[in-house]
Order: sequence, then C-alpha cells, then structure tokens
Amino acid sequence: MTEHPKTPLRSNFTPGTSRWAVRRAQWSAMGISLEDQEKPKIAIVNTSSKLSVCFIHLDDVADMVAEAVRAAGGLPFEIRTTAPSDFITTAGRDGRYLMPTRDLVVNDVEAAVEGAVLDAVVFLSSCDKTTPAHLMAAARLDLPSIVVIGGYQRGGTFAGCSVDIDTVYESVGAVAAGTMTVQELGELADAGITGPGVCAGLATANTMHCLAEALGMTMPGSAPTRANSERMLTRAREAGRRIVEMVHEGLSARKVLTAEAVGNAVEVALALGGSVNCVRHLAAIAAEADLDLDVVNLVEERARDAVQLAAIRPNGPDQVWDLEEAGGVQTVMRTLLPRLHSGALTVSGRTVGELAAVARPADGTVLREPHDPVTPEPGLLILRGSLAPDGAIVKLAGVGAGTSRRFQGPAKVFAGEREAIAGLGDGTVRPGQVIVLRGMGVRGGPGTVFAANFVAALNGAGLGGQVAVVTDGELSGLNHGLIVGQVMPEAADGGPLAGVRDGDPITIDLDARTVDTDPVRQAGPVTSHEPGTDRGWLGQYAELVGPIQRGAVTRRPAK
Repeated sequence: MTEHPKTPLRSNFTPGTSRWAVRRAQWSAMGISLEDQEKPKIAIVNTSSKLSVCFIHLDDVADMVAEAVRAAGGLPFEIRTTAPSDFITTAGRDGRYLMPTRDLVVNDVEAAVEGAVLDAVVFLSSCDKTTPAHLMAAARLDLPSIVVIGGYQRGGTFAGCSVDIDTVYESVGAVAAGTMTVQELGELADAGITGPGVCAGLATANTMHCLAEALGMTMPGSAPTRANSERMLTRAREAGRRIVEMVHEGLSARKVLTAEAVGNAVEVALALGGSVNCVRHLAAIAAEADLDLDVVNLVEERARDAVQLAAIRPNGPDQVWDLEEAGGVQTVMRTLLPRLHSGALTVSGRTVGELAAVARPADGTVLREPHDPVTPEPGLLILRGSLAPDGAIVKLAGVGAGTSRRFQGPAKVFAGEREAIAGLGDGTVRPGQVIVLRGMGVRGGPGTVFAANFVAALNGAGLGGQVAVVTDGELSGLNHGLIVGQVMPEAADGGPLAGVRDGDPITIDLDARTVDTDPVRQAGPVTSHEPGTDRGWLGQYAELVGPIQRGAVTRRPAK
C-alpha cells in the first residue's frame, strides 16, 4: 500500500458531534473498523442492472475496484443508481423516459455522495446515458473522480454471417417491407449478442466512452475496450488505486473538465464520426462544469477544417475492436495532437501531450493520418438555415458515398415513429420524400421521443439512400443515411419545424451546410403530448429541462 501524507478529509467529522456519533454507530455495526472510518471514503457508482446486458457484468467490476481502493488506503462504498439502457428503457412511453434518466442519474449521484459527504467517486459507466450522466455528476460535484469504461459486447453468427445488435435493429425494416419473416427476425435476435457490454458499433455508448477518455476522465487506454477483457479489468484496478492518490493530491474533476478538454473531445468526435448525440452530452457536461462554452458553435467552428480519420461501423467497414487494436483513443489523440490542447490535464496526473508522446502511432489503415484521411471532411456537421436557425446535426460519416450531397423533396410529416414505420408497409413513405418527425424533443416529449427505430427500419427496408429524415426526436449513433437530427429550436419551443406541412419543399445541402424550407410558417408549439398531462418524473422534467443546444440540463428556469 502506498503511503500518503496525512490529508484533511471533508468526510472526517469533528469527534463529539452528532454527525460523527451516529455515523460511527452505523459503520461500527457494519464491521468497519475505527481506523478505516478515518480513511478517504470513495463512492463506487455502479449502474448495475439485471434488465440489460449492458450492465450485467458491473457487480464484479465494482468488487474489483473496491478491492483496489482498499489496497491503496481508501474505504470504498458501492452506490446504486438508475441504469438506463437504450434498448430496454425505450419500451415505455415511446422512449420518453430515456433522455430524462440521464439527469435522474446525475441527481441520484449528487444526493448519495453529497448527502453522505464522501471524498471521491469512481463511476462505472456502460450504456449511452450513463457515461454522460457520470461526467455531468463529476463536473457538478467537483470531487476527485474517474470514469471506468464498461466496454462493448460481442456479436454472433446467423445464417453463416457475422451479426450484431445493429443487424437486429435494422432488420425490423426488412420485416415491415416483407423481405424477412418475424420468425427469422426472432432467430436473428437470439444470435445477435454473445456477451455483456454495450452495442459494438461506434454508436452513442462507445462514442461517449471514447470522449470520456478524450476529456481526460478515464485511465489512459480505456476506450474502446471489450467488456470483461483483461484490458478493461486492468484499467478498473488502476482507477481504484489512482482515485485514492487523487484525493491526497486534491485533483478534482473541474481541474480536468476544462474548456480545453471539451475542445479536445470535440476534435476526437469529428475525427471518428461519433454519434450525433455526443453534442448534447458535451454541452451538458460543460454546463454542469459552469463553463461559458457554446458547444454547438464549437463543433461548427472545429468542423470547418477537420477530417475523418477512421470508418468504424456503422460509418464504414472496420469494427470497434479494430480501433481498439489500433491503439484506441490514445492513438487518435496522438494523431490529432497538433489540433489539441496538449497541456490539458488528465486524471492520471499527466497531460494530453505527455500521454501522446508514449502512445502508439496510427497504423494508416484502421486509423489514418490527417494528410491521408478516410474523407477530407469531419464525421459530424452542423447545419443551419430557415428550418434550423440554432443548428441541426448530421452524422456525415454515416451518410454514405452514394448519397446525393444535395437532397430536395416534399415533406411528409408524422407525429411519431410508429405512424412512420407503418408508412413503410403501406406505401405512405416513398422515395424522394423528406420525412419530418417533430414535437419529439426534450420538451416536446417530454423527454426525447424515439425517431431512431424509424431510421433503422428505413434502412432495413432498403430506402435509406432514397429518403431523408429531419427530426427533433431521439436518434441512435447506429443510425446512418441522410438524417438531420437535433433540430434547434425544437418544435415544442415554436421552432420552424413546427410550421412544416405535408408537401412543403425541404432542401438539405451538405456542401452549403444548410437545411431550409420555403415557405417558413410561424406556428405555435408542437408537442407529441398534451402539455400538463404528464405526472411523475416526466412532468417534473418538462418543467425543468432547458433547451437541447445548451445540453438539456434540468435547472429551474430563471424568473
């Protein structure tokens, strides 16, 4: 065990006070020695859940981290929170609960850690919403904090072909189009996943895993990584040891989560073609860190001369494990170093530049150099125009080489994705259209309503290159095609999307980076629910959530 100088701990209460006495009574009854009660008290935030394969391995990881904390001279406490899974938590209310669970986790962590006055936090992050939630909580609390990546799952084999959750997801469209039977889809689903962890593509979960490392909040070499691999477990043990050192060093989260760190994460997202959802999450992290930073503008500015360095599924032929073997995020950051803030500090105690100096160079195949990119454009693009004056996001990496750079077509408006998916079967959705799914944003839902299933079904039906989609609803990082997401302002805030009618011409121009409609009609707020009818958490969320361009964080509006 490493010896550390005696450090005053906020968790050590004054002897003789009521707080000291009643806590001692509780902990002594739990078998915690008086000596241990004086040590740094480390929260291990475990989003374990038996509802989803994303989280089922985290209990063992929590035990491993706790053992490392004890060996380093700390006292670990495991804390459980809500565990949202994009493919499980979306079942209820058309996915409305999914986005709000991000902020529910943040508040849950705050209540547990601040309520108990603990000294530091290790976050076990897995599915899409947990990683940004944990980074937001770290930024809000400003305690020594490390994120441990839960890792990606492995796919399987069906009909002699390699398959994964993405294959399953898009095949729903094949059923709707009549080219696959329900029985075949069921057999495919049974074979699609063969281990714990998150979706294996560069969707939101793996994107946020990578960006957590780009932000400096993981141990170096954490992302991407296969769930339960020796590499992942080694990083978990390292985190348990390092967090105790961080307490003694006074290295808190906001010393790492700086504006420079967010800029570095944006560069990695652009180079890899990460999920469109990462923009809202980075904005939320910046907001919780009290950074005066417009992340949408930052993405727009950095994208002007950025290039894409890798083509990881669903953006191209390479797999996320290929990126891991090519050196992962550390190699990406070495490759991007001239564009990064090299002096940004990481939880390891070393700077981005110091870590880049010992990282593996790019292999030139899976990960390319900036002078020889996969494409001479960034993986993400901000569009603006009469339909999205505050911006909208296209995952340029997922558009596809054969797709027209300029798409113009008549709008076909749907109130939700169920109606749109039905339109694939009855011929309502036709080539040449721009499908508009609106009233589905954070306030319009409330909580973003899923549009991602329709986009996946559209591709599964073979219409991905012939139909464009414009939405303020929730997309998946697995989605690909000409999809304009996170339209801002959303229709519930009276954005131009609210005034679009069937047949209105919509033009998407990737070269001009615009999305326009003519005429632009003023309309009142369009929601997918009756305002004031939601009770419970969704009703509270609707009252508190801010605009998505500022991260959709839950803060009471100023009077």
